[in-house]
Amino acid sequence: MTTLQATEQTINIGQLIVASPEIRRGRPRIAGTGVTVQSIVGLFKLGLSPEEIADEFGHLSLAQVYAGLAYYHANREQLEAAIEADHIEAERLDQELMESQSLAA
Repeated sequence: MTTLQATEQTINIGQLIVASPEIRRGRPRIAGTGVTVQSIVGLFKLGLSPEEIADEFGHLSLAQVYAGLAYYHANREQLEAAIEADHIEAERLDQELMESQSLAA
């Protein structure tokens, strides 16, 4: 018999991160939620601790936050490229908005 109680469930951390093309444009996210790894990383880069990130979302466990951060660190190059692409797209949209507002004035 193990020291784990029969009511405790072991979590396979490989199942904490999922990606589906139809949800969040296929971005890696916390299973069962719409929270993307990029969202967790963004808060982490702002200086929030994993505990603060879990509190910020309210419905994420600390294990889920750490899984997101582990996924980021294991796939850093790929995720940094996605973050940069999002940043470029946001700047493009801001520029279009400014141009359309100046034309309307």
